[in-house]
Amino acid sequence: MARVTVEDCIDKVENRFELVLLSGHRARQISQGAAITVDRDNDKNPVVALREIADQTLSPGDLKEDLIHSLQKHVEVDEPEADEPAVIEQDEAASPIAEAAPSEDEPVSFDRMSEEELLAGIEGLVPPEKSDDF
Repeated sequence: MARVTVEDCIDKVENRFELVLLSGHRARQISQGAAITVDRDNDKNPVVALREIADQTLSPGDLKEDLIHSLQKHVEVDEPEADEPAVIEQDEAASPIAEAAPSEDEPVSFDRMSEEELLAGIEGLVPPEKSDDF
């Protein structure tokens, strides 16, 4: 059988670049063992793929969807969110965090340091060493 040309396929797939992508994808499918829909006639896989597109034995739309699916690396799936993890009951006396943490009844206070204590703390800070990075 005569070789297939781009002009044989361009009326089925109008964009030449898309034609190259689709025929290349189909040729890879054939090399991985997919069944061909035309006679091979001692042709290589890319020629067989172009002949399948030219003879319309395969739908270009289906080939395009399959190509897109093969190129996707991450498919988002809507999964229901897991319930909140169960809180493990611990003995409050055994946990050092439980002693420092305020109870739920006691309001949280962020201003536990007086102004004098804050100034004394700031004055006691050591400035960072100078380096050539800055």
